[in-house]
Amino acid sequence: MDRNNKTIRQIPADERPYEKCERSGAAALSDAELLAVILRSGTRDDNVLDVARALLTMNPNTPGLEGIVRSSTEDFQKVSGIGPVKAIQISAAVELARRISRLAYRPGEIIDCPQKAADYYMTGMAGLDHEELHIMMLDTRGGLIGEEMLTSGTVNRTLIDPRDIFIRALKDNAAGIIMVHNHPSGDPVPSRDDIDATIRVRDAGRLIGIALIDHIIIGGGTYTSLCSEGNL
Repeated sequence: MDRNNKTIRQIPADERPYEKCERSGAAALSDAELLAVILRSGTRDDNVLDVARALLTMNPNTPGLEGIVRSSTEDFQKVSGIGPVKAIQISAAVELARRISRLAYRPGEIIDCPQKAADYYMTGMAGLDHEELHIMMLDTRGGLIGEEMLTSGTVNRTLIDPRDIFIRALKDNAAGIIMVHNHPSGDPVPSRDDIDATIRVRDAGRLIGIALIDHIIIGGGTYTSLCSEGNL
């Protein structure tokens, strides 16, 4: 019998995900094994590792954990062995990952490079099927004062209104801002509209003394910094 088709009880005890986690810690587990621990059980025909592997390959365009993050509760239920309860468990785990990814950023955290700004949003934006525009408010040292989502748009459009951006920035007495939005297509290359909107916001900020430090576009697990690209 192929090992992948064995029931979990037929797999040696020291190779079972739960026991392996208990013995060696979660860091020792593969992505499939971590999912298996969350799912706890498989089906009559497929052990829990089989189900976990099916989840990781459910989206051939974005296999692995990225596919999990990009999928919905309804998507999970299309996989054999995943009912409403397990689908909700997976969705909850994904949301925990999004929140945990931001724990390192406390008020006052210095955002001094594009990578730090992108890292703050990367996990949370990975599975979105629409565009969102967020702004980070910074003090004179580049310390994080606060952040907020300003718009949530359709798949191909986010409206960027400089007035809304700077009303929020003035409320926090920000010295500078970083704009961050996502491309659901997965391609972080800025469009002509992205560049034009960035220039409008930059020019408006100069009039009131709040610098647009960068505009980060996230897509496909990576990002583009319009400042680094010379568009500021």
